[in-house]
Amino acid sequence: TQIKVKSLMVPPGVPDWPSRERCVDAGDVHIQGRAWSGAGRAITKVEFAVDGNWQVATLMERKGKYAWTGWKHTWNAEPGEHVLQCRATDQTGAVQSINPVWDLSGFGNNSVQSVRIFVN
Repeated sequence: TQIKVKSLMVPPGVPDWPSRERCVDAGDVHIQGRAWSGAGRAITKVEFAVDGNWQVATLMERKGKYAWTGWKHTWNAEPGEHVLQCRATDQTGAVQSINPVWDLSGFGNNSVQSVRIFVN
């Protein structure tokens, strides 16, 4: 009956139409996104991963009890193919799951967002 903790990122770069992978140039890439949790629980941490290596992102100030919490991170993109991910933790200790947990309606899906990136 409540929204589970979740975060999403704004995928960087330009999408390749057939593969849906994103393309960026090597160097610093600024990543941003939003995180939220049910019943107005505060987001205490957002992590950002490149190829499964998790780092803590910077949280921005939340504008109200039920508002999304912004987050940002700077990634030093190196040439090659990578997978970017983000996950949030709320004040109750609830963390987004890596894999989706099945439920009948599908509304409980709060799994980690994964975006494939190709760096030139």
